[in-house]
Amino acid sequence: MSAHTGRRPGDGDLPSEPAKTGSSAGHPDTGAISAARSSPRRFWSARRVPAVIVALLSLAAVGLLLYDVISVRAGRPGMGWRRRLADELATRPLDDVWMIVGAAVAMALGLCLVLLAVTPGRRSLLPMRQPTGTRGTGEVHAGLDRRAVALILRDRAVRVSGVESARVDVGRRKIKARAQVHFRDLDEVRADLDAALGEAVAALGLARRPSLTVHVRRPKKG
Repeated sequence: MSAHTGRRPGDGDLPSEPAKTGSSAGHPDTGAISAARSSPRRFWSARRVPAVIVALLSLAAVGLLLYDVISVRAGRPGMGWRRRLADELATRPLDDVWMIVGAAVAMALGLCLVLLAVTPGRRSLLPMRQPTGTRGTGEVHAGLDRRAVALILRDRAVRVSGVESARVDVGRRKIKARAQVHFRDLDEVRADLDAALGEAVAALGLARRPSLTVHVRRPKKG
């Protein structure tokens, strides 16, 4: 996921200071919000499309086979494709090319289904920390879209003095920021960007804080 644009006046951004929490009248102290779960949960995809495809294919295959069996029981000849398939499976050796190809395709499809079943998916959502010490927060499961995170960090980057435009790529474990600098020393801008973006990432409250890499360069002359 990425966001790429230049400086625009009035862009929204995170506050320059991270939000501070404390106790207030009638409310418990929420300072423990910075505590992250030891094993943050990821969002699981329902995977409706693969499930529908597998269900329809299975229904079609079982329905066709059941129709042929009923036809044979009723005294009609079986379908030619089923008789031919039975003959081929009975006569072809196991080291036949088509037998190996068919087995490989079936194994690949099975592995894909197993992979879909055991992996959560929803890679575009980054889980957020769950606050502790506050009643009812254990039932809250929040996340941020990676594109939204990229836009927030891009807005913070273009507010750094000297940055002309910025591009931010947000992954599940890494964040890469690239900026074009039209004045100031590159090392100074890189240090300011690293500090500003690091503060912004910390303020997002992600359960697993991604590593941050910052690259700066001068715009190409042409």
